[in-house]
Amino acid sequence: MLYRPILLAVLLSVAMAGHATAQNTPVARATRFADKPPLAFGTAWYPEQWPEAEWDADLTRMKRAGFNVVRIGEFAWSRMEPEEGRYDFAWLDAAIDHAVKHGMMVVLGTPTAAPPAWLTQKYPEVLRVDENGTVAGHGGRRHFSFASPKYRELSAKIASEMARRYGKNPHVVGWQIDNEIGPPSFDPASVTAWHRFLENRYGTIDTLNARWTTQYWSQFYNSFDQVPLRMTGQQNPGLLLDFKHFATDTWTAYIKNQVDALRPHLDPRAFITTNTMFWNAGFDHYDLHKVVDIAAWDNYIPDGRPDWVANGTNHDLVHGYKQQNFWLMETQGRVDWVSVNRALDPGQMREMAWQAIGHGGDAVVYWQWRPARNGQETYHGALMGQDGLPTVFFPEVAQTGKEITAASAALADTVPVAKVALLWSYDSRWAIALQPHHKDFDPVKAFLSFYKPLRVKAQGVHVLPTDANLSAYSLVVAPNLNVMSQAEADHLKAYVEAGGHLVLGPRSGMKDDANALWPDAQPGPLRGVLKAKVEQYFALDQAIGVRGAYGDGKVSIWAEWLTPEPGTEVVATYADPDGWLDGKAAVVTRKVGKGRITYVGAWLDEATMGRLADRWLSDAKIEPVLSGLSPDIEVMQRSGAGKRVLIVINHGKTATPLPLRDGATAVTGDLRDGQLPAHGVAVVQIK
Repeated sequence: MLYRPILLAVLLSVAMAGHATAQNTPVARATRFADKPPLAFGTAWYPEQWPEAEWDADLTRMKRAGFNVVRIGEFAWSRMEPEEGRYDFAWLDAAIDHAVKHGMMVVLGTPTAAPPAWLTQKYPEVLRVDENGTVAGHGGRRHFSFASPKYRELSAKIASEMARRYGKNPHVVGWQIDNEIGPPSFDPASVTAWHRFLENRYGTIDTLNARWTTQYWSQFYNSFDQVPLRMTGQQNPGLLLDFKHFATDTWTAYIKNQVDALRPHLDPRAFITTNTMFWNAGFDHYDLHKVVDIAAWDNYIPDGRPDWVANGTNHDLVHGYKQQNFWLMETQGRVDWVSVNRALDPGQMREMAWQAIGHGGDAVVYWQWRPARNGQETYHGALMGQDGLPTVFFPEVAQTGKEITAASAALADTVPVAKVALLWSYDSRWAIALQPHHKDFDPVKAFLSFYKPLRVKAQGVHVLPTDANLSAYSLVVAPNLNVMSQAEADHLKAYVEAGGHLVLGPRSGMKDDANALWPDAQPGPLRGVLKAKVEQYFALDQAIGVRGAYGDGKVSIWAEWLTPEPGTEVVATYADPDGWLDGKAAVVTRKVGKGRITYVGAWLDEATMGRLADRWLSDAKIEPVLSGLSPDIEVMQRSGAGKRVLIVINHGKTATPLPLRDGATAVTGDLRDGQLPAHGVAVVQIK
């Protein structure tokens, strides 16, 4: 277990160094600039793709829609540096000037997601190589090796040139590094970096052999340079999990390389971020976000049919990267990269914008303003057509912009409120995905099965890393903490002993951070706290029953036979006539110190999970902000600076009553005579 503490210590020192340069950062505003709006609303704009004569018309329409920010530059490397060392920023100077004239803030993107042709031709060693040895060619994006020293050198150079020119511009409020990073590389530079990474992690090859149990299948290595660089296939689970650690380490260093190039030249109020994608499993986002100032992500609904609970989980996940408010850097009307590119229904773009804000978004930025006349994304939903005239999406976005402007003062300096925390572990996600044991055991879906009833009933959940400070939460749930270090176990034990209620889901405490089985039975390092163990686990090809004090239900996909010791209470047992599990414990709980630990050893049906969630919330004395609502109603509370603001969305297709306490004041939205219409939004300030 050498690597994780070392990496975390290094990243913590980096994060603290970054904090020292940004110590006056507000925790709940879009920017650190006191004279700028507290909420940002805007679009990705690509002036390099259009004649300058059309810019003013575009920006005038943006302003009328309530926009106050544009994101520029993240794909324009060939325009900024048409030949190595020859820079052309005149067009970007003019674009920023035009934007500022129309009252826009600017977020500049470093253009390293799409290197120019002269670069990849002159330096072919920078090109990404896939796991099968195929070299990426020019014409797409993200075709560079994340470990290439030459690419990092050139990336730092263009970032520095941009920062020298625009870093002190008070209208450039933030910087986005690259765009949607993720694809790894298997080129020679990556192989060298992999071997260096393993040596730093384990120190000696003997330690690696011991942690990976390499006597299995004669996998024993005599030196680090014998270890293959792989992310799939019939490989040791320790190697495959360490590939994810390596990818995290490499991407973090890639981003930090540009952070270090930018920061010395920037106004200290300007933020640095990078935009990530939903549930991206390519690297550990908690670790990577320690080297940037804020989190930002791109919210797309590929099938055009949003599940509001699942989408809210994404926002809560991103909020947890830094445990502070974030930017929604891209969002949609329609995508162009799935089999059926269905547009959102009328009203849903507005719902998605307000949902992002309710979960802690201080900025909503649409992709994109206007489609290029050619290119891979000409069919992607845009706010303007290629003729410069509004599309069908534009009026709804303009309405949203006016509402956000109206609510901006009320929401300034507020953060999302929750008394329940769910713990998310990238190591656990990866470990389960590498060895699912059941084709339907999806770690994200398993997480959602716990999140949904708690979010709907408590009307507020924070998603946190396993090492977060948990003292503010009376209920903490770790849905499938498959990989659990001793340090994490000690942290969770301390939380329980201090008075918290910890709920563990199935497959918890099985593996250590080398993806090896703990010597003790599940839940491994927490077995002594739970005073129960997993006697055996079973993948299910058909549902079986479960019965307990909170009603009967069904179990599918996964079931664990729990054996409690004296003092540990059985909450539910299996009904599995003639099967291994009949009468065996499925859910157990035990008082520990001032708190309680519960283990749920089964993938429960929604109704049964809902009843358990009701009991956990009741025991923790957690009540909803508004009760008696339709299940289509989402309630989000933000508070701070002496204010409490509710954002309420009716995601359903029929109007519904919305009872409010006395003293509530409507800020903006659709609430009329106590009714919230279908797809309606209400923003309300309460005492």
